[in-house]
Amino acid sequence: MQEDSEILALYNKDGGGADYAFNLIVRKYSERLYWHLRELTGNHEDANDLLQNTLIKIWNNLPTFRGDSKLYTWLYRIATNEALTWLKKQRFESRFARLGFDKSLCNKLTTDDFFNGDQIQLVLQKEVMQLPDKQRAIFSMRYFQDMKYEEIAEVMESNVGAVKTSYSIAYNKITTGLKNKF
Repeated sequence: MQEDSEILALYNKDGGGADYAFNLIVRKYSERLYWHLRELTGNHEDANDLLQNTLIKIWNNLPTFRGDSKLYTWLYRIATNEALTWLKKQRFESRFARLGFDKSLCNKLTTDDFFNGDQIQLVLQKEVMQLPDKQRAIFSMRYFQDMKYEEIAEVMESNVGAVKTSYSIAYNKITTGLKNKF
């Protein structure tokens, strides 16, 4: 797999390198972005739709990528913002109380034909789904994606201290919830 700097060099090269470079980005990052979106939304269909929207935004905004951040943190920022906007819209459109919408997210996990985890993984995912959206995003990037705090701070456009605090709060909520279930 090619390095990000090589991909960006291909993109900026004259003579049709943009399409090829974008295809390399898709091949290199689609699966990781999909799983990130899946952890935020709780099911395959929504994650897949958001991935398509994310890839369109990446294609449209790649010419403006300045390289101030790493390519993959920039991609994660787009995907995370796409998911957070979608969750906010879904919550508004559902007209449920916050708890009701979060409960519907948890129910999607149970009915998702593509979920192949065991009972413990299902319980963990349900606990994650009950976190506030930004905490869920931070927890997902740290716990599931094994990203560094500095990278998460870059994605969330926050500082490292705030990210660490948010992760710690999310972690404590989840462990408390799991202790109550087992």
